[in-house]
Amino acid sequence: MTESTKYDNYYFLGIGGIGMSALARYFKSKGANVAGYDRTRSALCKELEKQGIQITYSETIDQIPLRYQNKANTLVVFTPAVPKENEQRTWFESQGFEVYKRAQVLGLITRNAKGLCVSGTHGKTTTCNMIANILFQTEKGCNAFLGGISKNFNTNLLLSEKTDYTVIEADEFDRSFHQLRPYIAVITAADADHLDVYGTLDAVHESFEHFTSLIQPGGALLLKKGVEVHPRLQKAVRLFSYAAEKKEGETVDYYAENIHIEDNTIVFDFHSPVGQIQNVKLGVPVRINVENAVAAIAVCQLCGASDEEIVKGIATFSGTRRRFEKHGTHIIDDYAHHPAELRATIESAQYLYGGKKILGLFQPHLYSRTRDLAKEFASSLSLLDDVLLLPIYPARELPIEGVSSGIILDQITTAKKAIVEKKDLLKELDKHDFDLLLTIGAGDIDLLLPDLERYMTARFGK
Repeated sequence: MTESTKYDNYYFLGIGGIGMSALARYFKSKGANVAGYDRTRSALCKELEKQGIQITYSETIDQIPLRYQNKANTLVVFTPAVPKENEQRTWFESQGFEVYKRAQVLGLITRNAKGLCVSGTHGKTTTCNMIANILFQTEKGCNAFLGGISKNFNTNLLLSEKTDYTVIEADEFDRSFHQLRPYIAVITAADADHLDVYGTLDAVHESFEHFTSLIQPGGALLLKKGVEVHPRLQKAVRLFSYAAEKKEGETVDYYAENIHIEDNTIVFDFHSPVGQIQNVKLGVPVRINVENAVAAIAVCQLCGASDEEIVKGIATFSGTRRRFEKHGTHIIDDYAHHPAELRATIESAQYLYGGKKILGLFQPHLYSRTRDLAKEFASSLSLLDDVLLLPIYPARELPIEGVSSGIILDQITTAKKAIVEKKDLLKELDKHDFDLLLTIGAGDIDLLLPDLERYMTARFGK
């Protein structure tokens, strides 16, 4: 029995988070008692409740079920998104409970496994899901703690009794990924983000460099070409580069070429140090997924998956909920919340829907991120034909004086642009001429989708 599975009761603070909900499901599957707190009854929370997990939406102490007030057999797990001032968190800590960060628990669970850990400021969720979709269908199998709901399996947790491999989304926020000990690590990007934690881009890079030092001897690092991270690898750790395409004169270990569209599907040939896999078909035809697929295929090849298993796994990949997810024929919803992610989402939509007028509805996430990256957000959003901004989703933060969606809006060069409140959104849409609506953001913008789907059906028909 490991340190993480010796308790009868597990209480999660911020249980509705994507990573937290996977852990909650994991311990529930092991027969433990699981409950938790979240401030919002999200769709994920409702799914957990259906699985018999008790959730409270008030942080007062009297809302903690009696079973979980026994510190002798209760482990409390929290996400850094829950502030230190949270009443329940403060109470648990003051009463001497074992209180672990989510990443600490994930690190304990996977310490004796071959962790396939995908990190990066964008791209990691889709890449993780692709790896899991390939390996889970092979004889090798995999466990997976995913940062998004797999549309293939309708869950963010995959469990297999027959495997040494565990796919993990390695979160750089609050340096959480330093708790992991990867067997194979991927770094998809290391852009300026979470500057409320890191302060500078150099500190972001240093954190990723420390992450590379944690890879187990005999393991490997897949580093995206051009990412400014200098690995600190232990002995016997192999280093590989990857890219969507190989530029003239470059040396790249894994890459795609002959990328083209056949019957609305993106097709490419995959190159690796051990040969070529021809006619790989992307199950989700999004341009940025070529890059993600190259990384995923490389990991699975290093784990011993066959060419046939890889081709099947990529072709049958249905995507991740809220990652370029289509709702009807006129809405695409995406979790993008960093300028580079926004640009990739917008360019993918333009690639697939060339000639159509695209309106982007963006909800900025965090005051600090908006303050730090307003210029970059504006640059990405200026690619759109039409832009609407919602007010900032604060998540774990209090307002910062002078910081609002307006500091992004002022720098957007698109002629048609505005800030809109949620309650006024449908009336505002009537004023705009567009063919495709992109809803973008990591806050609660997805809660608007049912109303938007009804609106778009009435406006455009089926």
